[in-house]
Amino acid sequence: MKSTPDLCDDYPELVQAVEPLFSNFGGREVFGGQIVTVKCFEDNSRVKELVATQGNDRVMVVDAGGSMRRACLGDMLAEQASANGWSGIIIYGCIRDVDEIMATEIGVQALGVHPMKTEKKGVGEIDLAVTFGSVTFRPGDYVYADNNGIIVSPKALS
Repeated sequence: MKSTPDLCDDYPELVQAVEPLFSNFGGREVFGGQIVTVKCFEDNSRVKELVATQGNDRVMVVDAGGSMRRACLGDMLAEQASANGWSGIIIYGCIRDVDEIMATEIGVQALGVHPMKTEKKGVGEIDLAVTFGSVTFRPGDYVYADNNGIIVSPKALS
């Protein structure tokens, strides 16, 4: 996959760049694919449901409300997502188990790290447009991420 700067240069009319809020935590530093969205707040029940499904090289984009009080992803969910073929997970919120996630073959970008897990009350929504970092992520669009940032496109880019 080309770098996000190269994709921005090649497709300036298609891509939108997410504000530089995220850090790279996954074992795969460069990732991209079709978007599947989750909207939740301090409850990762829907994330847990999705990582158990076939990822088909898609990217889960999780709007966790920017919460810095709970971790929406840990090592066990990251490992399951990797085993099920997810390309990556972008979380507008926190993760935990950083050392283990860095050793897992999956892309993970998040705002930060927090040791506390979330509640599991079955709250959250899947496959709706979510907006953060000045960009709207729509299910079926494409997202690309690397150490330079995150970009979104309505079409697959090469």
